[in-house]
Formats: sequence, structure tokens, C-alpha cells
Amino acid sequence: MDDASVWNGNWAWSLPLIVITVIFHVTGLVFINERVVRAKRFLKKGRGFLAFALILGAATLAAILLHALEAAIWAGVYERLGALPDGKSAILYSLSAMTTYGHERLALANHWQLMGALEALNGMILFGLTTAFLYGMIRELLADRSGSRAIGHTKR
Repeated sequence: MDDASVWNGNWAWSLPLIVITVIFHVTGLVFINERVVRAKRFLKKGRGFLAFALILGAATLAAILLHALEAAIWAGVYERLGALPDGKSAILYSLSAMTTYGHERLALANHWQLMGALEALNGMILFGLTTAFLYGMIRELLADRSGSRAIGHTKR
């Protein structure tokens, strides 16, 4: 049996998972951004670096929790489909795949391996969104802290 026929249609489970997790992630980032906008008033009241660090730290923690929830969604599907034997293995595999860390002791059966690779692709997309979000947030917070519209730009 060649490798392509081993996959059957099992990888197709990945497509709705990718869409669901991206929508969930973007919604979560919007929610985090709304909280950051509210918290920015502390920067404007002269609270300085501590407020900046607390806002950034809280937003980063919230983004990490988003990633953990998304990995849990994948893990739940792996466990339900019987691709992994239990929840502990499923969450460990899912976190490893999503972060592209990999884990030598956990492996999917041949017919599930493309799904694992697509989860890694999904993880890269989600981490890219988070990186762009945090970068934009840092720029905005620093601009607000310094009183200019954007870093490197003066008010006109």
C-alpha cells in the first residue's frame, strides 16, 4: 500500500479544525485587544514602565491561554477519533505539534500523520497571528507611553 492511500480521508478532519481555531484565535485576540485598550488609560496617567509591563504580561498570558485552548480542541478530536489513546497523550502530542516542538515518544499511526502535520501548520499560523498582535500592541503601548502616534513618528 502506498503512503497516499494510507491517509485515506483522515487528514480532512484538519480543515474544519484549522478554520475553527483561527476564528477562535482572532476572536480571542480581539477580546484581548479590547482589554488592552481599556488598560491603556493607566499609561496615560503617568504610571510608566510598570503599567506597560503589566499590560504586556497580561496580554501575553492571555494569548498563551488561547494557544492552550486551541491545542486542547485538537487533542479532544484526536482522542475522540482514537488517534491517541488518552487525553494526556492527546494534549501532549497536540501541544508538541502546534508548537512544532515534536516529541519522540508520541507518534500518530501512519493514517493520522498528515493530520499531525496540518496541526503544526495551524500552529505556525496561530503563532504568526499572535506575534503580529503582540508586536502591534507593543508599538501602540510604547507610542502612547511616549506621547507620539507611533514609534519613530512625530505628531503632525
